[in-house]
Amino acid sequence: MVNLSTFLKWHAARTPDKVALVFGPERITYSDFYDRILRMAAFLRHKGIGEDDVVAVFMKNSAVFLEIAFATSHLGAVFLPINYRLARDEAEYILGDADASVLFADDEFADILSNIPGVETVFIDDASRHDGRKLAGTGLPIPGMNARKTGDLFRLMYTSGTTDRPKGVIHSYENFYWKSMAHVISLSLSGDDRCLVVGPLYHVGAFDLPGIAVLWVGGMLYIERNFDPGDALASIERERLTCAWLAPVMLGRILSAEDRHRYDVSSLKWCIGGGEKTPESRIRAFSEYFSQGRYIDGYGLTETCSGDTLMEPGMEIAKIGSPGRALPHVEVQIRDDDGKELSPMDVGEICVRGPKVTRGYWKNPAKNADSFFGEWLRTGDVGYLDEDGFIYLTDRKKDMIITGGENVASSEVERVIYLLPEVAEVCVIGVPDEKWGETVTAVVVPREGKSVDQAIIEKHCREYLGGFKVPRKLIIRDTLPRNPSGKILKRILREEYRAG
Repeated sequence: MVNLSTFLKWHAARTPDKVALVFGPERITYSDFYDRILRMAAFLRHKGIGEDDVVAVFMKNSAVFLEIAFATSHLGAVFLPINYRLARDEAEYILGDADASVLFADDEFADILSNIPGVETVFIDDASRHDGRKLAGTGLPIPGMNARKTGDLFRLMYTSGTTDRPKGVIHSYENFYWKSMAHVISLSLSGDDRCLVVGPLYHVGAFDLPGIAVLWVGGMLYIERNFDPGDALASIERERLTCAWLAPVMLGRILSAEDRHRYDVSSLKWCIGGGEKTPESRIRAFSEYFSQGRYIDGYGLTETCSGDTLMEPGMEIAKIGSPGRALPHVEVQIRDDDGKELSPMDVGEICVRGPKVTRGYWKNPAKNADSFFGEWLRTGDVGYLDEDGFIYLTDRKKDMIITGGENVASSEVERVIYLLPEVAEVCVIGVPDEKWGETVTAVVVPREGKSVDQAIIEKHCREYLGGFKVPRKLIIRDTLPRNPSGKILKRILREEYRAG
């Protein structure tokens, strides 16, 4: 049986008093966590949830977030974490496309999530965030485990892509556990690890890199609801935390915090970054401040449960600019547009193969056909492998913007902006930004006799899109560059505005 609750049951029986989770004032032992999972499973069964039903969460980090995830697995249902920064229109689309049965949401999102058709919504208050038994109660019968197999669906994760709507990535238990094995091996995870979880748990970075793999080996997760650089540093000092995953913008804020030198961070062994090219200055700044730790650049995708390559100890400067080599059970190749493998140093599309790679997208056979060369997933990223097998990224084939560690599909934003009657043409690109990596930028050609400004664009986009997708810059032009067949040349715009 591969349900998540199986390894929790094992730890609960052997080390019942060892702390598994810390959230706020709660120090939750493995025994207590397993009991909470069973109570939540009883609550879900009471709501009619069974095998293959989809249970969604629209929540910030909390203890109950993980209780719901593990309880969903216990029943053989499918977990659907949704980015809580999304707008109602986006959340409603995902819930409908995934055929979700129940939605758990923090009560602070009640204004945007109330009365969504076709799904029962359960709002979580502050007491239940710390202990799901306050929601589930203790009077319901505990259901037995609905045993899953390796190929069964474990999770759906919706990610931005090249279409105007997000697509659901299929994660099987096989994907999840092979991912966990690769991270245990490459990061030498053990029951002594205490991991800072400050990135959002709806994201593969926090949940999967290495995330739940720390619990798999009997370690501890220290969960913070929101990110604050001072709080994160204080937690590392107080709890003697050993590891972390941080989005680039989070790490940048920590390394620039004025009071950072007042904290003892000598316990931190490593921190995984990634999501954008890491400048050499940041790697050196990390090494100077976290003198006992190392910065691990990485490369991965939602489609692979994250973490396909990681930088190896001692190679950070020698291979500067690379996010490392392939992990165990992962193969990386560079291929041309026809699927032919290229030689070292030749630039082409990065392709990945292995048991942690998704088998495809939810209800999307056309996308599946376009996304694979046989067994090899086409990442849409462009790069090369050097003679030693280290990967280097040079560009993205997909019209993807990475801002603050979040992926934004330019086509999603363009679809919304085209709803404005003042807009004749629009092209959305990412412009380099020192803090966020890239800034979402709308290049607009207004209709004749009409005008449009930044305020109009922002107000309109916030009705349909999550705040991180809303353009922060607006550029007005008379025309957009096109090729002879009429296709807009985004590459030309990106190069023009990258150069200032």
